[in-house]
Amino acid sequence: MRRITRISIATLFLLAVGGPCLADEAGEGATTSALETLDYLALFGYMAIIVVVGIYFARGEKTTDDYFLAGRRVPWWAATLSIFSTYLSAITFMAIPATAFNGNWITVWMNIGIMLVAPVTVFCLLPFFRRLEVTSIYEYLELRFGPGLRVYGSLAFMAYQVAKMGIFLLLPALALATVTGFNLYLCIAIMGLLCIVYTVLGGIEAVVWTDVLQSVVLIGGALMCIGMIFSAENFEFERMWSVAVTEETNKFSVGNPATDVFWYFLIGGFFVQLVPFTSDQAVAQRFLTTPDEKSAARSVWAHAAMVIPASLLFFGLGTALYVFYQARPEALPVVDQKDIIVPWFIAHQLPAGFAGLVIAGLFAATMSSVDSGMHSIATTLTNDVYDKLRPDGSDEKRLGVARAITVLAGLCGTLAAVFLTFSGLDGGSLWILLLQVVIPIGSALTGVFLLGVLTSRAHSSGVAVGVVASMAVVIFFANMENSPLPHPVLKAAAGVLTCMVVGYLVSLVIPGPDRSLAGLTLLTVAEDDDTGEMGATDE
Repeated sequence: MRRITRISIATLFLLAVGGPCLADEAGEGATTSALETLDYLALFGYMAIIVVVGIYFARGEKTTDDYFLAGRRVPWWAATLSIFSTYLSAITFMAIPATAFNGNWITVWMNIGIMLVAPVTVFCLLPFFRRLEVTSIYEYLELRFGPGLRVYGSLAFMAYQVAKMGIFLLLPALALATVTGFNLYLCIAIMGLLCIVYTVLGGIEAVVWTDVLQSVVLIGGALMCIGMIFSAENFEFERMWSVAVTEETNKFSVGNPATDVFWYFLIGGFFVQLVPFTSDQAVAQRFLTTPDEKSAARSVWAHAAMVIPASLLFFGLGTALYVFYQARPEALPVVDQKDIIVPWFIAHQLPAGFAGLVIAGLFAATMSSVDSGMHSIATTLTNDVYDKLRPDGSDEKRLGVARAITVLAGLCGTLAAVFLTFSGLDGGSLWILLLQVVIPIGSALTGVFLLGVLTSRAHSSGVAVGVVASMAVVIFFANMENSPLPHPVLKAAAGVLTCMVVGYLVSLVIPGPDRSLAGLTLLTVAEDDDTGEMGATDE
């Protein structure tokens, strides 16, 4: 612990003195840093607070229950903000305003899909995760289908989480290096190492409470940017509206329900949001840290309710930036990167000190996604793999293994980001690469969970065939020049539905093992009023 703390102090010192000094190798198209001393002090102060949080919660991390689930003592509102912060990565912080800046609001329906997913999570999945008292949600797959699918779920999750961590670290680092002159590798190293430090020290409790802080910084940063734009435009709302809404373009357009594209985004958004809220340990673990099922459900509903104002805020920021730069075209970025408009505005338009705080928000958005990936990988590998290999291991040993896996996961994510810097891929290509990894794996895994909960006929062999078919279909669609899918946003829908349909049909044709499904599906769940335990209903 002391060694980790010393490393964290050294990292903060490197940030304080290295930001201005190591800004000469950020990459092609980099600029001289527009930040001032106050900005570096604000950024340094934020990072110091993050480390202090990790050290504070380290005192209570005595058991694996503390490390993985925070003793189930996290209040529902903190779990809500942690889900929000985890889900809203720095890529989203930059990409949503950039989408509104370059186009309109049609993709807002992708976010609204979370509201449609919330009932599925609360009524179909959450009861099983909570009542079965699982630590890793893939434990449910073993109870429902057998150990093979549990290990598959854990390893599949690990694979796409490492890919996500690498890309989630690199893309914001590229943007920050371009607009501030920060050294690219320094940005990656600082974010990766700080995540490792406070996550290893404080476990899930440190992750949740730093996510709460990071949510405040994210929302506050976006509000600050909008406030500065309104102030620069003298709060002349009618004139600003006339710039955003013209005969040629309507920046506020959310599509027309009479068109196919509108429904593609709404349906596709539902399935895209369904993936993390049904099969992602990083999201589900927040539900498991609350005191009871009621609190967990409340956190899901509250997060869904946050989607509308948060979407209005970030899409509104993009439109406000469009209005701002329409009057100041000479101040636009000098590099051709569509997603850097937000960090560019922060670095070049916000006053000294404030810019550093909002840049800290971009660091925060990145770390809130990476720390969740690191910790959830440690949770799944410890519970789903290590416990299988060492079923008699002591809790102290399991805690040590979990911390070691956390460090390794963080290093893998950081090294993946560094490795990708040599790939020659730009931001758009990296995002496509991420989707090519996440959608096939995630949509198939979502299909497995839905087959388990919604049907009593599906069995392990049929589901395994469904997984293979799902990934094959998504990869096939992704590599076809003329895909039969009417819109690329429907790939996740194709993957989930293929897994469910094929998995169910194969299960009907091929005989499966006899297994008790008492309390494991919506059709067989029953609770004994006298004992409070799951009933003994068979298939």
